[in-house]
Amino acid sequence: MTQPFLPKWIAWETTQRCNLRCVHCRCSSDLEAARGDFTTDEAKKLLDDIAEVSKPVIVLSGGEPLLRPDIWEIARYGTDQGFRMCMATNGTLVTDEVCRRMLEADIKMVSLSLDGPTAEVHDDFRQCPGAFEGVVRAAELFRRHGVKFLINSSFTKRNQARIADTFRLAKELGATAWYLFMIVPTGRGEDLFEELISKEDYEEILAWHYEQEKNEHEILMRPTCAPHYYRIVPQMAKEEGIKFQRRSLTFSTGGGKGCIAAQSICLIDCFGEVKPCSYFPMSAGNVKRTPFRKIWFESPLFHDLRNFKAYKGKCGACEFLNVCGGCRARAYAVSGDYLEAEPFCSYVPRRLES
Repeated sequence: MTQPFLPKWIAWETTQRCNLRCVHCRCSSDLEAARGDFTTDEAKKLLDDIAEVSKPVIVLSGGEPLLRPDIWEIARYGTDQGFRMCMATNGTLVTDEVCRRMLEADIKMVSLSLDGPTAEVHDDFRQCPGAFEGVVRAAELFRRHGVKFLINSSFTKRNQARIADTFRLAKELGATAWYLFMIVPTGRGEDLFEELISKEDYEEILAWHYEQEKNEHEILMRPTCAPHYYRIVPQMAKEEGIKFQRRSLTFSTGGGKGCIAAQSICLIDCFGEVKPCSYFPMSAGNVKRTPFRKIWFESPLFHDLRNFKAYKGKCGACEFLNVCGGCRARAYAVSGDYLEAEPFCSYVPRRLES
């Protein structure tokens, strides 16, 4: 029998150590953070366990994965097992040698973070002078060596006015895709509640994204941690009387819906805790004690998140529930209940209109 929910994209936090100290970091990374306790052999066993369920995209993440000395051995092993191996790096440690190692390990895609169009904006966000220069240099090295890369850009009130400029720079740098991230207040990001983009601005930004994506042919675009986009797209297309066909991604996280935490994605942290997504702090189980298959298919937490009929408030009443779902991590961060309504959505479902 075909399983309705299979992992298509898994982020593995290979270490929490990082050479930056970004204001929004979900795991509060810095050079003093936890290295994690997976040995090289345990990392390979983890990949073997995942392969028994499916062969998803595996993103070697962190922290900064380039601080892990065995990262290339792990990456090559994953490639040989049939996974599409990717890597998330802040770019500051990328060199010609790193690019060669990426190609040798057959890393399919690398993600870089760029949170502003200038050093002033980006370095303020990343809390590290020279971080912007590192991203630009990494992009140049990737282009020179033929390493495909995408750019993730995170936004709060401090940099939301520079969204369009950041997007233009991502294109100029030669990125394959640009992902607009709407901050989820977890980890060090908990200190950014006052900086979170308002519901009203959120709606305007996603409408802007729709207009850009509709006419964009050079670079793939996706908003991330912004599930209401999957409501906004059909709404705006219907108003315009058009059938908007979004371009598909080679490294899709699993679909044409909003929040897919525990449905087709998850995070495995550096101690083996399996979490619904990179921004959801609750664990469904630990792969060092429980097989990944058992966690994925039997975890009560994962079952809750897949039971859309249990969603509460506006989300539970919304006609766009099946395509949006609201951000479960954001609902948990704000209300303490992961089944509650998405707190940064201004839409009123038809059923609740007075």
